[in-house]
Amino acid sequence: MTMDADFWKSRYALEETGWNIGAVSTPVKDYLDQLTDKTIRILIPGCGFGYEAMYAYSAGFTNVFVLDFVAEPLDVFRRNCPDFPEDQIIQGDFFTHQEKYDLILEQTLFCAIDPVMREAYASQVKSLLKPGGKLAGVLFNRTFENNPPFGGSAAKYKELFAKYFRNVYIADCYNSIPQRQGTEVFIRCS
Repeated sequence: MTMDADFWKSRYALEETGWNIGAVSTPVKDYLDQLTDKTIRILIPGCGFGYEAMYAYSAGFTNVFVLDFVAEPLDVFRRNCPDFPEDQIIQGDFFTHQEKYDLILEQTLFCAIDPVMREAYASQVKSLLKPGGKLAGVLFNRTFENNPPFGGSAAKYKELFAKYFRNVYIADCYNSIPQRQGTEVFIRCS
């Protein structure tokens, strides 16, 4: 399977967007709610329709950047959040992106990429973070019959991210949406 731009355009065109829960992910929302510095630079890669970005922006975070591989979800995001700064909406490839951020929020990108790309993902996250920066978000803690999404286990995630980060925290999400209860973990790496 080749998951290039045409693959993702097709998924959006066919409305095969099972990752889309139609709102900000509760674990991500709760994490953002406890952050006090609203000026930090936040990247949400593979943002899809950008519910996490809409929430962060409405909560007063001023430096939120969204990044997606294809235009279709970004166009929906623009319609749903018309006041969001245009220069903070990026269509591009996460793996070639070159900026620096204080926080990278993970919601659906990691589960969308082929597992052979996970090492490159972890390395890219590390390279995009400023000194003292963090990766935080939600990963699936289960397997799937059809891919993507691609699942995995907390133990494998810890092993992967420990190669790039000194502090790796992974715990079962206590606040997942009902359809995902018991299948998600929250990760925070610094």
